[in-house]
Amino acid sequence: MTSRLPSWVDPRTAYVHVPFCGHHCGYCDFAVTAGNDHLIELYLDALAMELATLGEPRPVESLFIGGGTPTYLSADALRRLLTTIREWLPIVPGSAAEFSIESTPDSLDAEKIAVMAEFSVNRLSIGVQSFHTHVLQSLERQHSVERIARAVEIVRPQIPALSFDLIFGAPGQTVPEWEADLHTALAFAPDHLSTYGLTYEKGTPLWKQRERGQVREVGEDLELQMYQAAIANLRGAGFEHYEVSNFAKPGQRCRHNERYWANDAYYGFGVGAARYVGGSRDLNIRDTKMYIRKVLAGESPTFQTETLNDRERAFETLAIQLRRIQGIVREDFQSRTGYDIDTLIGEPLTHFANEGLLELTATDIRLTPRGTYVADGIITALMKSA
Repeated sequence: MTSRLPSWVDPRTAYVHVPFCGHHCGYCDFAVTAGNDHLIELYLDALAMELATLGEPRPVESLFIGGGTPTYLSADALRRLLTTIREWLPIVPGSAAEFSIESTPDSLDAEKIAVMAEFSVNRLSIGVQSFHTHVLQSLERQHSVERIARAVEIVRPQIPALSFDLIFGAPGQTVPEWEADLHTALAFAPDHLSTYGLTYEKGTPLWKQRERGQVREVGEDLELQMYQAAIANLRGAGFEHYEVSNFAKPGQRCRHNERYWANDAYYGFGVGAARYVGGSRDLNIRDTKMYIRKVLAGESPTFQTETLNDRERAFETLAIQLRRIQGIVREDFQSRTGYDIDTLIGEPLTHFANEGLLELTATDIRLTPRGTYVADGIITALMKSA
């Protein structure tokens, strides 16, 4: 058997983007299209053509279909999508193989779940966001609280691993309500939980509402209390806090995301998708109609390509890996980048260690609990040293 190149050069994982949604939520800044269901079949045509540019099937160890809402597709369209993906991105058999799909409670039914099980999808991520109606309304989510339980009920018998996405810091949300969301989520016994602080992305409807004074942010102190509550409650329930925003039962970490947080190479297909192959990072256009037109015309949908030099790639690896609770393993960092991390950025690291925000040992570098609360600020400051 031919040996493979290292995982930061030769992709072991792939992402496929499906942009369709029943509604474009006000806070969402992803490449999403709503009200254009007539484009679905054409999009699947284009996606198949983009995947065919691989030239031959490329086996992967993990596969993630995100969106948008991939499960917004009909059962027949979903089957077509999964058939195409299986042709070009077959998953290597084995206990470590992971096949994830994102969903919403209102987009799931028994027929779609059966299709996913047929194609060996073994991990489903449900965008629950909250179990409080007024929070769901403030986020413009379309599902009801009651629909969440019905979705879990049909998923459980056929999909082995279940993950919930939750949002804290929504307009009008209180700390007790957030803690109640955590307790309710735990009652469903998910294998994985992602907890995201709400961000007001520029240009989104929610950002515009804030600019007009129609909604107010909860404030940094309350948001910090909510984040601390997530850590305390989920760790107390036996979950590992393995990345700034992610928690998993032992053995249930998202393998796809772990590849990303290691700064490994990955394939990416579909509108708005990114890929990182052979040291080159490419980004597809975000407009669904234009993506379809370009691909079906035999043109590349890529609008941006960047090849980092060795030093830039080292700093990028530092920034991404530092979000992991395990942090940066010195030996691994040097083998990946060719740089000794202390030689590269020793003084800034020491500064943050003296501030109690980083822990430096002979083997690794990681955020302290207090550093986790301000991870983005630390990473931004370190990147300025590049």
